[in-house]
Amino acid sequence: MDASLRKSTFEPPAPVPRTVPPSRLEIIRTVLKNPLELWGQPSYTWPWIVTRFFGQTTIIANDPGLIRHVLVDNASNYEMSEIRQLVLRPILRDGLLTAEGPVWKRSRKAMAPVFTPRHARGFARQMREQSELFLDRYEAGAEGVVRDVAVDMTELTYAILSETLFSGGIVSEQGDFAKDVDDLLHSMGRIDPLDLLKAPRWIPRLTRIRGLGVLRKFRELVRRTMDHRRSIIRTERENAPDDFLTLLLELEGPDGLTSEEIEDNILTFIGAGHETTARALAWTLYCVAHCPDVRDAMEREIDEVIASGADPVEWLDKMPHVRASFEEAMRLYPPAPSINRDAIADDRYTAPNGETVEIAKGATVLVMPWTLHRHELYWDKPRVFDPSRFLPGEREKIGRFQYLPFGAG
Repeated sequence: MDASLRKSTFEPPAPVPRTVPPSRLEIIRTVLKNPLELWGQPSYTWPWIVTRFFGQTTIIANDPGLIRHVLVDNASNYEMSEIRQLVLRPILRDGLLTAEGPVWKRSRKAMAPVFTPRHARGFARQMREQSELFLDRYEAGAEGVVRDVAVDMTELTYAILSETLFSGGIVSEQGDFAKDVDDLLHSMGRIDPLDLLKAPRWIPRLTRIRGLGVLRKFRELVRRTMDHRRSIIRTERENAPDDFLTLLLELEGPDGLTSEEIEDNILTFIGAGHETTARALAWTLYCVAHCPDVRDAMEREIDEVIASGADPVEWLDKMPHVRASFEEAMRLYPPAPSINRDAIADDRYTAPNGETVEIAKGATVLVMPWTLHRHELYWDKPRVFDPSRFLPGEREKIGRFQYLPFGAG
């Protein structure tokens, strides 16, 4: 979409901001149904809100400077919130999303070589192949059929993830692995009412009990896959697939990762990369389908780049309209639901205009990408799907802590 192209005016669906604060019972019901319905108009207009949430001081942070202060400048004074860890740690244990302190630092340092442009380029071929296979299946059965794109994008992202993580090997071991992932996330990966009420951890969370069997099956399957790959690396390294699993297993050792940490991070990659990416793609398709000008610009760009024979690794840089549409969809529907931190000691943040917020020891700082990305202080017409915000020349005006689709990382 160049400067001469008419801006989109499409406003996709979203909960109407509350006008009355919810009661405790309403909070519990809403968290279980749709937490986005909790937020009132001040969440979209004020830089921060200090409130009490089930007896806990909570600061809803929308000010980019405050967010940077908590996540970067004074990060040593903050730890992952108790509720977040209650939900995620039983599933991911010491994966990168839930590990803290020395364990996180050691794991992040050990895995840094895995996340390099060279390795990313190495996966471009598999990504393209899986996408083309998916499109062939999609087009073969698409005529006259209404599709749920959320389900379809989940299938596509899992196929790509499976191929790049395990060279597809884990699927053949046991039935519908993608469904197991969804069952696990939807049963165990959610807040339980007892978490909000700060009930003792020894009291079972009924919403998660159903997922325990899936989690055991899931981990056993990952362990078997790891053992099988270890034997290949040990006996015939030249035949070992060059995927994430091989890269991680080659980091195993006293100065690298333990077997348990590799297992935890495989689950983290699947859990974090599977559903979040699928939802982002689904919302992008939904929004683009309602904006013919945006769709036309994207299709022209895709046709031109593919016809040019450009390396798939270069596609994203050569498709600014596609990239802008994806980023704008993630602004309106960010995959990361929240970033929560608990203050270890008293703290204070002073904004450039002199306003100050006191952060008491034990207080929770809650960053909601949903409200941040729709905030009237930082975005023009924040509820409108307008990819031109992210085109070259405009994208650079967006602050680092104004746009956090995947959280802080």
